[in-house]
Amino acid sequence: MNNGQGAVILRDSTLREGLDTPAVSFSLAARRRIVAALAAAGVAEAEIVAPSRVGADLHLAEQLVAAHRGLRTSGLVYGNRPECPAEIESATRVLDHVDVLMPLSTQRAPHAVGEKIALLVERLTPWAGRRVDIGAGFPHATQAPPDLVLEIAQRAVAAGARRITVYDTNGSADPFSVQHLVSALVAKLAVPVFFHAHNDFGLATANAFAAVRAGATGLDVTANGLGDRAGNASLEQITLLLQARGWSTGVDVAALPRLSRLVERLSGVPLSKLAPVVGEYVFAHKSPSHLYVPTEFEAFAPELIGRRRRIEGGTRSAPAGRQK
Repeated sequence: MNNGQGAVILRDSTLREGLDTPAVSFSLAARRRIVAALAAAGVAEAEIVAPSRVGADLHLAEQLVAAHRGLRTSGLVYGNRPECPAEIESATRVLDHVDVLMPLSTQRAPHAVGEKIALLVERLTPWAGRRVDIGAGFPHATQAPPDLVLEIAQRAVAAGARRITVYDTNGSADPFSVQHLVSALVAKLAVPVFFHAHNDFGLATANAFAAVRAGATGLDVTANGLGDRAGNASLEQITLLLQARGWSTGVDVAALPRLSRLVERLSGVPLSKLAPVVGEYVFAHKSPSHLYVPTEFEAFAPELIGRRRRIEGGTRSAPAGRQK
């Protein structure tokens, strides 16, 4: 079990998962602003190409990459689509990293486990040994038998995958099962393991943290937790939690409120006042007695993200620093 003091890669998927949020769309100008904000905040990687719209996203990605060469970029292609080989070829010319997805649910084609493994190996093998950073991702991984996840991941690595990403696709996992699964993968695989959380049960942050404690190298996150259905693991929550527990991410936490407000404005999805880390009420107290020992009532200091604590209603306020 990993107890902190390491580095965790945060791959932001606001421009991929975020676009699966109902009624959300981003113009090229909006994408440029979000990518610029991610780069300014020190986010390591941005996932900017979705498997359902590879051609369209790659066209825009070329312009985003040209403007922000310091930010590592990645994208996804479906391994079960006949267009997959051509899409990999196109994506590797634009992006720094490409993941080939193979859904592990038997309800998604190919339905037989043996066919899934054979097809994934077929997709990856031509790229083995080439100077291309290609990985494999497994939707429905937390719904599949752990032995199957490990077997197909091992076969993918043998075929040339340089990264493995496991997905809690329907958000039904819990921290204990996530830790068990990721621990097993990390113990057997000689490549980085990433975890992708959904928030259907409100456990995305907890599940992502469990993955890190189990040895995951990286996490998929989105600004404001934006994403399909109930959203994804929140960039701001994960960043502050990891920092508090001794992991480094390279993200400037002071830049998170500004990034959050930008994504709120461009997406049109309002941020809850109760949202952890960046919500309006995070440092609002109704009890004046809290201000005598504020560290007993707050998970982290407000000055870390440029905020001040206050008494709700505006009758009394106090600075963010030490109280006497």
